[in-house]
Amino acid sequence: MSDKKKLKLVLCWHMHQPEYRDLQTGEFKLPWTYLHVIKDYVDMVAHLEAVPEAKAVVNFAPILLEQIEEYANQVNGYLHNGHSIMDPLLAALVAPAIPEDPEDRLKLVKDCMRANRDRQINRYPAFKKLVEMTEWLEQHYGSLCYVNAQFIHDVLVWYHLAWMGETVKLTDDRVKYLMEKGSNYSLHDRVEIVQIIGELLENVILRYKVLARKGQIELSLTPYAHPIMPLLLDLRATHEAMPDAPLPELNNYPGGEERVTWHLEKGVQTFKRFFDMKPKGCWPSEGSISQQTLKILSDFGFTWAASGGSVLHNSLNLPENKEPTGIHHPFKLKNTKIACFFRDDGLSDLIGFEYSKWHADNAVDDLIHHLENIAAHEPDDKVVSIIMDGENAWEYFPDNGYHFLSALYRRLASHPAIELTTFSDCLKSKAVVKPLSKLVAGSWVYGTFSTWIGAPDKNRGWDMLGDVKCAFDKALAANRLTDQQVLQAEFQLSVCEGSDWFWWFGDYNPGEAVSNFEQQFRLNLANLYRLLGEEPPAYLALSFTQGSGEPSMGGAMRPGVEH
Repeated sequence: MSDKKKLKLVLCWHMHQPEYRDLQTGEFKLPWTYLHVIKDYVDMVAHLEAVPEAKAVVNFAPILLEQIEEYANQVNGYLHNGHSIMDPLLAALVAPAIPEDPEDRLKLVKDCMRANRDRQINRYPAFKKLVEMTEWLEQHYGSLCYVNAQFIHDVLVWYHLAWMGETVKLTDDRVKYLMEKGSNYSLHDRVEIVQIIGELLENVILRYKVLARKGQIELSLTPYAHPIMPLLLDLRATHEAMPDAPLPELNNYPGGEERVTWHLEKGVQTFKRFFDMKPKGCWPSEGSISQQTLKILSDFGFTWAASGGSVLHNSLNLPENKEPTGIHHPFKLKNTKIACFFRDDGLSDLIGFEYSKWHADNAVDDLIHHLENIAAHEPDDKVVSIIMDGENAWEYFPDNGYHFLSALYRRLASHPAIELTTFSDCLKSKAVVKPLSKLVAGSWVYGTFSTWIGAPDKNRGWDMLGDVKCAFDKALAANRLTDQQVLQAEFQLSVCEGSDWFWWFGDYNPGEAVSNFEQQFRLNLANLYRLLGEEPPAYLALSFTQGSGEPSMGGAMRPGVEH
């Protein structure tokens, strides 16, 4: 089979965590950034390093890159100068003493239960036993004062060992030793884990940069703090895919276009600082696009963007797009210069939601079988885009997806009828780009914006964000702030505009996650009011959304198609 007959396949992994710091104190309120570094970002780059013939696109949210850098600096500062680590969980790992207050002790050990029960806890008998003891303590609160330091130190060590990437567990002798030791961990052992974590934080971004320089991966970016650009531009874009959705009281987000430009400029500037290159492509936050969004990305100089398959399906159903056409192509919207690729939702969701339950070889067989069918039954010049969260799926797979990802890259890289490639390389090799007369605004989740707007709690969040933006605009118009204060306020505002807070608002999500993200959102807004020299409104002291749901995968991922 000649090269030009090969099916082009792009694997695009999106790496993203929101800003978890209280920007006024510098404290990380949740540990997910460093935990995903040591588990997922290092494993994902190691799989690519192991198969040099494989290719992929890796997309980073710029605000994540900055947090990784901040963690690396803090761990370095602790190890070399004895500086404090501003993450309570990581600091507790090397604290010489345990908390005095029984309530604080319970919180600490309970925080070490936030891991996948089957894949991360029950896999290790020593950790499983400690977790079962913790559950007993929850039921027997009075016994907490008898808990000794060794118990808490061992729980902390096992939690961090369970979150270590599989490639680290297989190659780092220090990690192997600590896992074999099993219990009675000393302060020396705990400091050693922080050293390992420090090395992983220090090197992870550089490892991706090296692969990009070799041409093995293409690096792309999301707007700076991961906002939903179409909604910042026009809240009524919601109605294009959901005509009957209730909207917030806020008519439109004030100065939305200016804010979108800010996130893009700041994103590119941050990306260039870390990778010494300008990105060619942009995965808009959550694959959210609209006609106006694509026009702005095109004018900004990006050569490609990508979105969800449901967005394309909704658009192809419009009478303006009469020409029958397949989904496995990039498209170019009228009056723009940017090519837009669309995710194959079915194949992406198989990896995200199904294959974790399969034997790795059978899962890879099945995926390749689907791809061979596409190659056989559709015309030439196809591009299949598998676009996925690069971090949250793997904890549901045995051994953090090690066997699945190893087999996936190895077998795809050597397949005679499939060519692993990147979005930019597709365009360079003159992949057929189809015309699109009109686009229905939406995201990769169901092709709508329902995850971020249209429900009472989500709409309330938009009204609260609109209030603080009006206060921000007034403060700037009145010239009340110094240049330094303006920069701080702009940064704090960008964090408030991130999509993640809205993702978690709603009772269909788990209670703890809703509470954590809702509290952080209110804290972010209150911090911005204070930066503007204003007293935060009283409503920011009150919770406005609760969760009690049990969505699949804990709610951290959603399928592309509503089932």
